[in-house]
Amino acid sequence: MTFLRSIRDEKLCRGCGFCESVVICPAMDGCVGCLACHKGCPYRARRVIVDEGERKKVTIRVDGAPMQVHERITVKRALRSIGIAFSRYPGDEGIFAPCEVGGCYSCSVVINGELRRSCVTPVHSGMEMETTLPEAYTPLRIIHGPEAHRVGGKATPWWLKGDRYIEVAIWAAGCCYACPQCQNYQVTYDGRSKPVSPVDAAELVTLYRCRYGVDRMAISGGEPTLNRRWLIQYFKELRSLNPDREARLHLDSNGAILTKEYLDELVLDAGVTDIGIEPKGVHLETFMKITAIEDKVLAERYLTTSWEAVKYVVDNYRDRVFLGVGLPYNKELIALDEVREFGDRLASIDPGIQLCVLDYFPTFRRLDIQRPTVEEMLRAKRVLEEAGLKTVVVQTSMGHIGPTRHGTRP
Repeated sequence: MTFLRSIRDEKLCRGCGFCESVVICPAMDGCVGCLACHKGCPYRARRVIVDEGERKKVTIRVDGAPMQVHERITVKRALRSIGIAFSRYPGDEGIFAPCEVGGCYSCSVVINGELRRSCVTPVHSGMEMETTLPEAYTPLRIIHGPEAHRVGGKATPWWLKGDRYIEVAIWAAGCCYACPQCQNYQVTYDGRSKPVSPVDAAELVTLYRCRYGVDRMAISGGEPTLNRRWLIQYFKELRSLNPDREARLHLDSNGAILTKEYLDELVLDAGVTDIGIEPKGVHLETFMKITAIEDKVLAERYLTTSWEAVKYVVDNYRDRVFLGVGLPYNKELIALDEVREFGDRLASIDPGIQLCVLDYFPTFRRLDIQRPTVEEMLRAKRVLEEAGLKTVVVQTSMGHIGPTRHGTRP
């Protein structure tokens, strides 16, 4: 069995403190190989090496059975060593563990009666684990916010974007992607903040709705859909606290795991009224470059699911859900020819869908790229409109620029 650990590369480290204040280190006295710091270091200053040190065996109990596992590893690694599977796509065999940095809590198991994240929890002798969560357990999730927004997200109607507060939003930690140019990496890689329950999050957002006098309540990320039970309960509680017809429940997602069944539950059971989906591109190669997903089969599933989610919402919920689609644009990430293909594909589903083109700026691990100029964003806008899209909004350094023609609005 090969053991890995993370070490600091002093030549690359810039002393930013991200690995000490945001990314979790579950065992400061000795690396347990969770590699959260490696995944989240903005400057790639954490290297992974093989740890050849001797490791003893410890005894734990898993679902009532005693098991021998190695010390100084994570619970996830220990469970895998005894044959318990983990997956990165929901519905596959095993425990769903998509973010691998401790933000989403999807991989949680019950340890000594407490909900704990298997991906960043060190194994210890005498642990009692239950891998099947009890029916009545309270899901947890790390969130940031709420904050008031003047612009909103992908599924905020273009005619509302302006200079007044139009919504309140929270952001969920953890993501199934590893985008080198992550535009919100301080949230995505947060494994240290105290998690909250769906009820606590809904009450907080409702308070901020009242404080700012808005009707729209949004959640983005990271990727908010990763912890399905948490998200469904959150929206149900939010709807219960905001039963008025004016309340808008807004989900912004990359769409990677938004299956038809998941969308049905969000809309029909949880009352979501606005959904933003961001497929990232058309070609698999582009998608893999943007997201840094190295598993080609997994990347194709994510990309296919996101596009199918767009079509499913249009075909089944056109009259009850406002749909917005997002497209990241930077010439270093996606070519204009593919932007046109993106427009052609979206227009074939519905030319009236709102498309928000996001000008991806230099951040996280892609400080080498330049923020697209206003002219570049307008050029991309023209290409998309020439493909037949009627409602193209572009994000620029000078603010959002709406549809050139009369965009679709109710």
